Amino acid sequence: MNKTASLALLIVGVILTLYGLSASDSIGSGFSRLFTGSPTDRTIWLLLGGIVAVVIGTGGLLRGSKSN
Repeated sequence: MNKTASLALLIVGVILTLYGLSASDSIGSGFSRLFTGSPTDRTIWLLLGGIVAVVIGTGGLLRGSKSN
């Protein structure tokens, strides 16, 4: 994976994670937690997708691209 793609994935992952954290503090997520004990599915997917993208992007940056 080249560094540009890894950096883009890292940035997208951070943005998704921030949206997920924001969504977890929303009124809808609060009601969902009140009645079901867990946040909304949207919040969970945003957080999981963001964390996975951050891990993959960071791994790509740390590993670097192999040039022949």
